[in-house]
Amino acid sequence: MWNSPSSLTESLKQEGYLLDPEAGITLFLALVLEKPCLLEGPAGVGKTQLALALARASGRTLIRLQCYEGLDLSKALYDWDYAKQLLRLQMAKNGNWDDIKINLFSEEFLLARPLLQALLFPEPVLLLIDELDKSDEEFESFLLELLAEFQVTIPELGTISAHTKPVVILTSNNTRDFSDALRRRCVHLNLDYPSLEREIAIIEQQAPEVSSTLVKDVCKFVGKIRKISLKKLPSVSESLEFARALHTLNMDRLELNNLLGTLSILLKYPKDIAKLEERIKQWQNETVVLERSSKT
Repeated sequence: MWNSPSSLTESLKQEGYLLDPEAGITLFLALVLEKPCLLEGPAGVGKTQLALALARASGRTLIRLQCYEGLDLSKALYDWDYAKQLLRLQMAKNGNWDDIKINLFSEEFLLARPLLQALLFPEPVLLLIDELDKSDEEFESFLLELLAEFQVTIPELGTISAHTKPVVILTSNNTRDFSDALRRRCVHLNLDYPSLEREIAIIEQQAPEVSSTLVKDVCKFVGKIRKISLKKLPSVSESLEFARALHTLNMDRLELNNLLGTLSILLKYPKDIAKLEERIKQWQNETVVLERSSKT
């Protein structure tokens, strides 16, 4: 697929995703070794977007399983088509059973969910298991066979192996720890908020219409916000939307006294917005003091 980490990162760049060289090496090794890759980091740093860009760059069909509390096998792996089974039984009442008998728990009555779809799909796929930390530990344990051998066992049918090995990407926002067994089966890649220079490069690529001065101002401003204790720190995608919002308001640079009504683009909780508004007042006062001292 790719013959070097640099060729991988270049392919991702063409798909609009900038991955730093160190992370590119880790992801490249996961792909070459045919190991699942566990992407960990705060919400909003681009874990899911990396998986989507990788699917596009590799030309693989994306199959996505969004995890949540209470997720079970009937939603993630398989279920039985009970209506079809019932219809078969009703047909048996009116005919010769020997002519129409069939195992009601055969593939004909199987409803494949995302995990099984990824194994049965005739073409190469990328299986994205998104926000695994939201699922229960019981579900995590079930994944071990899939992650280790690219196969699953269905009691009524036996073991089903992948037609072609899928690329498996798991994401986690670090809301809970995973078992050692799951971690042993994966290559780990930790994604954090990008450096100032990389975030500037990301926004300039995604929003070329925004002036470079405004992009730099926004990234510096967001970097300061991420040092504040908030319920939810602004993500890269929110930085991007904030830059676009200020550009829409015909701003060429960010001014602290001209942000009324824009902070909800960055922050999603009223308490966080109120805390930031207080901090902005503090920054404005500090700026006034510095200006006065420089004049004296």
